[in-house]
Amino acid sequence: MNAVAQLSHTPRQLAIIQNTVARDCNTDEFNLFVEVARAKGLDPFLGQIIPMIFSKANANKRKMTIIISRDGQRVIAQRCGDYRPASKTPSYEFDPELKGPANPHGIVSATVYLWKQDAKTSEWYEVAGQAFWDEFAPLSYAANQYNKVDTGERWPDGNPKIEKTLKPDAVASLDDSGNWCRMPRLMIAKCAEMQALRAGWPEQFTGLYDEAELDRAKVLDLTASELVEHEREESRLKLIAGNDAITVTWGDGWALENVPVGKFYDRAEQFIKESDAVTVAKWADANRDPLRTFWAKSTTDALALKKLIEAARMAAKPAKIMDQPEAVRNMMAG
Repeated sequence: MNAVAQLSHTPRQLAIIQNTVARDCNTDEFNLFVEVARAKGLDPFLGQIIPMIFSKANANKRKMTIIISRDGQRVIAQRCGDYRPASKTPSYEFDPELKGPANPHGIVSATVYLWKQDAKTSEWYEVAGQAFWDEFAPLSYAANQYNKVDTGERWPDGNPKIEKTLKPDAVASLDDSGNWCRMPRLMIAKCAEMQALRAGWPEQFTGLYDEAELDRAKVLDLTASELVEHEREESRLKLIAGNDAITVTWGDGWALENVPVGKFYDRAEQFIKESDAVTVAKWADANRDPLRTFWAKSTTDALALKKLIEAARMAAKPAKIMDQPEAVRNMMAG
């Protein structure tokens, strides 16, 4: 591997970097950024390396992530001596059924093939990197797709604390503040190329990110490590019917079921109509947490469901009295 050229900046140049490229960094973050730039031999003035600060207003979550531009990536790769750029254009997988506000072209994934030389045989072989649209594309929701729920708590100034929750029928759209709307194929291909670089040259690229990979993190305001966990959580949620599903049981000893929020009220209403009052009351007690989740996700339907449950509870009280011995029934009846 070729030696990395150590860049040295004058105090005036460092001041310019701190006031421009690294203006969001605090002192420790700036010092770390400069050291990483020197270690990698990349020039901030040329945009080869960029610091990105997440959760700037939250000291507990604040974190800096180092971004390497495509020029910076190729500078590092060329120094390795066993790298050749792709000899063919990226390949894409499309699915017309996926076309919509979140995926205008119906892109499933992009795959990039780079070349790496085997150290023993000197033969060249391809290193593949694949990036999936639903893992990297930055999605956002319009303000009118949120419900505002009064938590019942108040701020020190007396104003109520309002919690924003997505409406059950909310539809995500591709964020239009960057290049994903204008150049979707290029952006997902950049993510794929960085995946290939990490796969083929882990020593040089582990812990470094292309900006396209973190555009979703910027929209969600997550750190790089949190973005990874977010993707894992989303994958788990997809396996259990999506992030709009509520896990509920429909009776004693019954298995758990994941019901989409949009179908939850209809299923619950049907269950209540087909069950006796005592069973409904037991069901409501057993599913307190799922019912709270439903309240947060669909307040209007949750209020209607609450009325049905309360009516069932009232009807269940006489039944509970009749289940008691005669002396106890007389006492409970007053």
